[in-house]
Amino acid sequence: MNWLQTLAVVFHVLLAAAIVGLVLLQRGKGADAGAGFGAGASGTVFGARGSASFLSRTTAVLATLFFLTSLGLSYLFSQQKAPTSVFDTLPQQEAPAPTQPSLTVPAGETPAAPASQAPAGPGQPPQPAPAGK
Repeated sequence: MNWLQTLAVVFHVLLAAAIVGLVLLQRGKGADAGAGFGAGASGTVFGARGSASFLSRTTAVLATLFFLTSLGLSYLFSQQKAPTSVFDTLPQQEAPAPTQPSLTVPAGETPAAPASQAPAGPGQPPQPAPAGK
């Protein structure tokens, strides 16, 4: 993740926290019923019109910013090329070519049987040597 993506994610999370806080500060629709029973001064903290205008506008602005950062984050993260396989994430290493033993024998000598095989009789395939001997 580059610095622009990190900054956008942090701003997005802060916007979400601010929206939650503002929504919790606002009064519900049922709070006006208390004004009829003597709680008439309950909405004067944010001005004569009450908190509805200030908090509602602030919430609308933050919600718009939240929507725009959501679109921006989806665009930023869609530009990354994700690996399609686990093997795509591994560093590329060149495999060494398999080596085969030399089969050339000097002139006049007969090839010896490998140490892992017991000598075979005429016309029989070589047999592996017994284990432990």
